[in-house]
Amino acid sequence: MRKVTTLFFSVSIGMLLASCGNNDAAKKAAAAAAAGPQAYPVFTVTTQNTTLDSDYPATIEGIQNIDIRPKVDGFIEKILVDEGAVVKKGQLLFTINAPQYEQQVRTARAAISSAEADVNAAQLTVNKTKPLVEKDIISKYDLDAAQLTLQSRKAALAQAKAELANAQVNLGYTSITSPVDGVVGSIPFRNGSLVSSSSTQPLTTVSNTSKVYAYFSLNEKQLLDFSSTYKGNTLAQQMKNIPPVSLVLADGTIYAQNGKIESINGQINTSTGSASLRATFPNPVFLLKNGASASVRIPQHVENAILVPQKSTIDLQGKKFVYILGDSAKVINTQIEVMELAKDNFYVVTKGLKAGDKVILEGFQSLKDGTKIKPEVKNTDSVYAEIKK
Repeated sequence: MRKVTTLFFSVSIGMLLASCGNNDAAKKAAAAAAAGPQAYPVFTVTTQNTTLDSDYPATIEGIQNIDIRPKVDGFIEKILVDEGAVVKKGQLLFTINAPQYEQQVRTARAAISSAEADVNAAQLTVNKTKPLVEKDIISKYDLDAAQLTLQSRKAALAQAKAELANAQVNLGYTSITSPVDGVVGSIPFRNGSLVSSSSTQPLTTVSNTSKVYAYFSLNEKQLLDFSSTYKGNTLAQQMKNIPPVSLVLADGTIYAQNGKIESINGQINTSTGSASLRATFPNPVFLLKNGASASVRIPQHVENAILVPQKSTIDLQGKKFVYILGDSAKVINTQIEVMELAKDNFYVVTKGLKAGDKVILEGFQSLKDGTKIKPEVKNTDSVYAEIKK
């Protein structure tokens, strides 16, 4: 009897709890129904004209980087410039103490004096012999011999002058000047250092950075996208249609002067799978240094683009979705396709949206497809205000 009573009591308690639970659920449902659909911010999609930027790491090089090397052996006598100095073409950079070349000049000049004396003597002999031959006092053979001696002496004089010129050239190599306008690089040598024409290390490097080259690379896919973006039947025509590019410096600032892409390597590097491009930038105040790093920013202008905030999208299994406001204020979970390039915090939509669609802006984590909502319309200009800056 006690077991039956206990069983009856347990069943009664269970029924009572179930009844209470059903009442709570019913109350919540009734409260939700009374409250109405949940409010979500909604904005209307419009087309925008925008510019997409692609940044590519680049290395800066001057249009000329010339190693300054000695052509003669000797000791550095003077260093007339400092590292980083701006120099002009023909400006004296180094002098080399090489007395052997001064001696060669003196020896060559002495040889010229001796050769000139020999020529004068031979000329006197010819002058003296000629009238004697004309009077048949001596044979013509003596005159021919005298003239041949004169020619030999003149040849010796010409050789002596050539040796002097060569000695003067070598002596001139002891004064090293800049071959171009540019900036002096590092100088590893000091006064008194022994240098020679066979030295592996240059005295310094002079970089002409009045203009600089920014070298960067694109992989095969980027090259194909690049070719399809800009009009032209040939690579040269396409390069003409590429808008001016900008340079992002190492500190994140934008260089004041725009540049132009002037060269695209026609061969892909098999080890890296990329091709090299070269952009040229003016450098009037020598702000850009040889060997510096930066990024080339290439703009791509897009007309009538459909832009959607990234916060308005959902990523699911590699695909992107948005909630569109449909009829009767019910949301529709819609897949979209976007460009690889983004504009700040906005995606450029290529498929799935059109101008005039109303999209849930944010806060939809618990929202389900087909749910009826209470739309709170946001000002479209305020949503796109970030792009218009």
